[in-house]
Amino acid sequence: MITISQIVEEIISQSPFLEEGIAKNIVNHSSLARMIKPEIDEKLLKNIKEGAIIMALRRLAKKNGENLNLKKIFTKSPDMIVRSNLVEFTFMNSDSLLAKHKDLFKKISKENRYFLTITQGVFETGIIVSEELELKIEEIFKEEKTIKKFLSLSSITIKLPEENVTTPGVYYFILKSLAWNNINVIEVVSTYQEITLILETKEIDRAFSILKKTFLI
Repeated sequence: MITISQIVEEIISQSPFLEEGIAKNIVNHSSLARMIKPEIDEKLLKNIKEGAIIMALRRLAKKNGENLNLKKIFTKSPDMIVRSNLVEFTFMNSDSLLAKHKDLFKKISKENRYFLTITQGVFETGIIVSEELELKIEEIFKEEKTIKKFLSLSSITIKLPEENVTTPGVYYFILKSLAWNNINVIEVVSTYQEITLILETKEIDRAFSILKKTFLI
C-alpha cells in the first residue's frame, strides 16, 4: 500500500529546486503541505490531515539534508581544466561509422594537442573535437548522416575522487549549481574519475566561477 511519505517524495522529486529548498530548510513546510494536499488526497482517495503531510516533509528534509554532505568526498577543490574552440557533431549510427572512427584516430594519432571525445549511443554518435579538426571530420564522415552540429563550444573537465562512483548524487551536486544559475549544459562526457561538461563558449567563464564556489570546502 502506498504511503503518504512515498507520495510526498514522489511529488517533491519532480522539482529539483523544491527538493533543494526543503533540504536547506528554506521552504515553509506548512505552506507546502497545503499546496500539495489536494494531489495527495486525490492519489490516496481520502482526506489527509495537513499534520501528516508536514511530518512526511520533515522526514524528507532530514533525508535530503544528509545527501547534501557530498562535499565531504572532496577533501579539496578538484582540478578543473578549461578548453575552448570546440565543435560537436552528432551522426546517425550506421554499419560504416566504426570504420570512420578508425580513420579519424589514424589521421590524428600524432596530434596530442587536439581535444577529441566520441560517445556512441544506441541510435547516434556524438563527436566533440577541437575546431582545427572540423574540416577533417566533415571529410571523413561526409557520407554519414549528420543529425546536428554545434559550434563555439568550450569544456570544463573536473577531476573526481575515487569515491564518486559509490556516492549517490555526485553529478547532481555538480550540475545543480549550473542549473540554478540558468547555465545550459550542451553535453556531459564522463569516465571513472573525470566529468567533462560541454557548454557554449559565452557561458564558460561564469560556469567556471560558479563551479569553483561550489567546491569551496
